[in-house]
Amino acid sequence: MECCSIQISSPLSSSVLNLQGSSSPYDRKFSNKSLHPWLPSSPLPKPFLQLNDRPQSFVSRKSLASHSSRTKSRSISAEAAKQSWDFGRFLKTIYFFNGPPSPAKVRNEEKARRMLGPDIDLIVGDITKESTLVPECFKGVRKVINAVSVIVGPKEGDTPDRAKYSQGIKFFEPEIKGDSPEMVEYIGMKNLINAVKESVGLRKGKLLFGFEDNNLRELAWGALDDVVMGGVSESTFQIDLTGSEVGGPAGVFKGVVSTANNGGFTSIRTKNFSVPEDVSAYEGLELRLKGDGRRYKLIIRTSRNWDTVGYTASFDTVADQWQSIRLPFSSLRPIFRARTVSDAPPFDPTSVISLQLMFSKFEYDGKLNPTFVEGAFQLPLSSIRTYIKDPICSRFVHVSSAGVTRPERPGLDLSKQPPAVRLNKELGFILTFKLKV
Repeated sequence: MECCSIQISSPLSSSVLNLQGSSSPYDRKFSNKSLHPWLPSSPLPKPFLQLNDRPQSFVSRKSLASHSSRTKSRSISAEAAKQSWDFGRFLKTIYFFNGPPSPAKVRNEEKARRMLGPDIDLIVGDITKESTLVPECFKGVRKVINAVSVIVGPKEGDTPDRAKYSQGIKFFEPEIKGDSPEMVEYIGMKNLINAVKESVGLRKGKLLFGFEDNNLRELAWGALDDVVMGGVSESTFQIDLTGSEVGGPAGVFKGVVSTANNGGFTSIRTKNFSVPEDVSAYEGLELRLKGDGRRYKLIIRTSRNWDTVGYTASFDTVADQWQSIRLPFSSLRPIFRARTVSDAPPFDPTSVISLQLMFSKFEYDGKLNPTFVEGAFQLPLSSIRTYIKDPICSRFVHVSSAGVTRPERPGLDLSKQPPAVRLNKELGFILTFKLKV
């Protein structure tokens, strides 16, 4: 049997606590000045652990007895001492999640300010230059009205009030002024749509986990069970390649829950996302799953800290039935260790850091889960995605002259059409590119 040696030293004492656990590859030394984030900064309830049935604090300011890794491994049990607590699994859990120690856009601001007044926030940008369409500028923007178009004018030039253009092709031959229709109407529009799509939201929502378009978007899930409190419950998350309702891939959250050693919960939690998910364009999260009649929790975190407030919603499932569970962001409660945090900041949908699914004996504030039973459980999950509440209004409106007329439509009388239609080819296929997007 392999063992791990974890040495925790204190600046107030030269002695070392060497804990022997099973099946763990980690051998690290921590000083009290640079403890890993999961090690508590304040004293834990005593006794937190028992070593050979003798109470010990996890990190003590008193001298700690030194135990050599060469000595025989000794079991570590929780205070209740009814079942053996797996300290090695506790370390793996912590290591998995924390790792090793250690406004409106305008092109001419002056002209726009004269037209719109001082009460409108303006950001200068150019849709033909993708680098100027910084996504951060669109955070919080839920709807976009775009009136960008190429400039068409007389070849001979025009007056400041465009009097010649207003007289039409009958007197003056038009031409494209500035960037081409392809650059503005096609490439520029693509640049703008790509810049705002995360902010305004997609009708079908954003997939956070699941199978879509022959691709599986995976997340790094890890078990976070009551082993962190001395319990013995155990869970896992596995991908079943044919587990969904249509025979495609699905994740399966399963395990065995026990109240031994004052435990009573299992959960799976993702590692912190390297880049926070911005879901501010949506109303909530939708889970597609096959229920088992139990009540579960979804927990969303907006902080990278290990032990922090989780914005939580409970949901019930129907046994042996695939169902879609919609959890509005407005229903999330700030919870810390099963207690409501009344002064917690509001949920920030622009900075989702991790997700967690939990099956627990406990609800919140001393209440119990009415569906809780000990033993094995299994919850297949095919997807987690954001959703927009119905009815879905238009989120992106493009205002463009003559943009709906097909220039090569059979039977079209060009003599009765505006210059842009009659001279589509001569004007750089202006309508062709308008319609291409």
